[in-house]
Amino acid sequence: MSYFGDIYKGIKTLLTGMSVTGKYFLTSRKGAITQQYPDNKETLKMFERFRGEVVMPHDENNEHRCTGCQKCELACPNGSIEIIWDRQIDPESGKKKKMIDKHIYHLGMCTMCGLCIEACPTDAIVWAQNFENSVYDRSYLTKVLNQPNSKLKAGVED
Repeated sequence: MSYFGDIYKGIKTLLTGMSVTGKYFLTSRKGAITQQYPDNKETLKMFERFRGEVVMPHDENNEHRCTGCQKCELACPNGSIEIIWDRQIDPESGKKKKMIDKHIYHLGMCTMCGLCIEACPTDAIVWAQNFENSVYDRSYLTKVLNQPNSKLKAGVED
């Protein structure tokens, strides 16, 4: 008797699952989740928590928030961030200050874990929404995040 009971339970759970799928298929036509990429390339907006690649935002004055503390570099488990820095004389205060020369990001090595972004005390690096990173040469996946001649935003300290 348990053999036929098991068959009955199996068919019952199959039909229950099929009814849930059928209801969703028939009622949710207007709010489709599937994006028609690349047809909607201009209007495509990724969801808020999407992890595309790490970027360093700059404002209109070419200023960023990176102090060169290297906490993101230390937090990265596989070394995909390098910060090249030097102590230079600050023109406003006249004191030697740590300033970044290059903030290098190796996208090809990045595991998208987000530890670097969590470790940054000044929120200098964030996730971007771009995802089209396929290239034929790996050297194109190495990016310098700080723009040329950029400087630290006033009021940002370690």
